[in-house]
Amino acid sequence: MTTDEHTGPAIPDDDLTRSLTVAHPDAPGTTHLSIAGNTYTVLITGEQTNGQYCLIDMRVPDGGGPPPHRHDFEEMFTVLEGEIEFTFRGEKRVVKAGSAVNVPANAPHNFRNVSGAPARMLCVCVPAGQDEFFRRVGDEVASKDAPPPQLTDDELAERGQRAIALAPEYRTEML
Repeated sequence: MTTDEHTGPAIPDDDLTRSLTVAHPDAPGTTHLSIAGNTYTVLITGEQTNGQYCLIDMRVPDGGGPPPHRHDFEEMFTVLEGEIEFTFRGEKRVVKAGSAVNVPANAPHNFRNVSGAPARMLCVCVPAGQDEFFRRVGDEVASKDAPPPQLTDDELAERGQRAIALAPEYRTEML
């Protein structure tokens, strides 16, 4: 890469080892994960983007959503269906379908579906890593519409403990 005094640094050569990624939530081989009753479909993995970002299709049942947490990466959501209440630094805000939200790195937050019906969002995490965290703490299900597994109280407690134990490895803190 060279620098041109009029245009700045030159754009690197095309990396021919990387390919176009086309993702569809119903495509064979797509990973669907049940996490605390939500279904997260990993559309684009960090592996596919050289760790730059990941893209997750989130289906959140009425009343569903994660507990308060924070992490050292940017998280962007586009609400596709329903209404999601985001709590950001203790303040609540309802976000409707068609809106986008950016949660800055390190800020305490969580969200909850307040639609009275299932909601759906796309989530982009920059850089990637959250896709791997979800794979390690969630339970794989057959499709985006599959019901969550029926877990015992002990299994639910184990999933929560696993998330807490793995969180620091993925630059996340449960609050």
